[in-house]
Amino acid sequence: MATLPPAHRPPGPRGHAREIHTLAEFDAAVARPGSLAGQRVQSIDLTDRTFALLAAVTTEAVFLGCPMEPEAAAKVRADGALVFPPVPELPFDPYRARLYTPGELFEGITEGGYEQTPDFRSYAWFGRTRADGDILSSMLRSLHDDAVSDALDELLDGAPVVGVMGGHAMGRGTEAYAGAARLGRTLARAGLTVATGGGPGAMEAANLGAYLAPYEDEDLAASLDLLSKAPSFTPSVTDWARAAFAVRALWPRGGDSVGIPTWFYGHEPPNPFAAHIAKYFANATREDGLLARSTAGVVFLPGAAGTVQEIFDNATPNYYASRGTPTPMVLVNRAHWTTRLPAWPLLESLAADRPMAARIALVDSIDEAPAALERLGR
Repeated sequence: MATLPPAHRPPGPRGHAREIHTLAEFDAAVARPGSLAGQRVQSIDLTDRTFALLAAVTTEAVFLGCPMEPEAAAKVRADGALVFPPVPELPFDPYRARLYTPGELFEGITEGGYEQTPDFRSYAWFGRTRADGDILSSMLRSLHDDAVSDALDELLDGAPVVGVMGGHAMGRGTEAYAGAARLGRTLARAGLTVATGGGPGAMEAANLGAYLAPYEDEDLAASLDLLSKAPSFTPSVTDWARAAFAVRALWPRGGDSVGIPTWFYGHEPPNPFAAHIAKYFANATREDGLLARSTAGVVFLPGAAGTVQEIFDNATPNYYASRGTPTPMVLVNRAHWTTRLPAWPLLESLAADRPMAARIALVDSIDEAPAALERLGR
């Protein structure tokens, strides 16, 4: 199974080579001629690097959320560096350099409950500030989401990404959930990077399948059985998340995939099977970003309003070819998408006589989706 490319890479068209994300990268940079001039130092604790900062060239450097001693901060500002200081008492880092991990968002879930985790505390902060009209709160959310997008671009640069969309109501222990897990596993074993909306239900199942791609069929079956004991994130997110971490503990060397959830839907926690989690405050930024990064196509499992919205959010750039050649779109479950929520007839009508017509398909079962995706991508 192919792994995701490294988060920090040599110079490329996006210019990420100027970003410094770790103390090791910082130490290497200050040892070079020109030192930190023009560099972007992102979310590193520099309180033990005062001497290095006093000696370094920091002209036109930018320090994003880097704690440093007052003497060092005064010196780099005098050099002409721009310093964005850390913001105290926030439950999240608005300048973060990397995507979240499940362990980071769910820290404390084993000892306490979901209400003690950084994920819940960030959502609670969002709930208090989303409508308060304070430009500081708005700016912090925007800074955070832009930093997450930057980290996501670095992670996925060059990776063939397949989006898997579907509803959060799909319960563990159901055949539909098992089918979505098989789909995620098949896609990951084909060398594709699975990306989902990062939440429960169909999204979790696809991430679970990618996570268990290195393991045997019986391991997937056993994990599905264990998860069925906590079938939904309601009424208890704590029990739901603990069941997932129990599976991770039994199969600790899981495969990579990406989850792109949002705090906008606070009732919907992220799932712990995505190795990399790009969580956003702005749902519109999150949805467009997820679909735009699904360069190898999107599979749409049965869902409700959110999944219908995603179908046509994806269809619009395919219709206008605004992102280049249309990407494959596979809708799963003919009865669902032609009768219950008849999105397919409209999608088919939109595609008529346009290049995207050759890039859409409707299949009856989830096990048909990988072959359809491959066929459309030729």
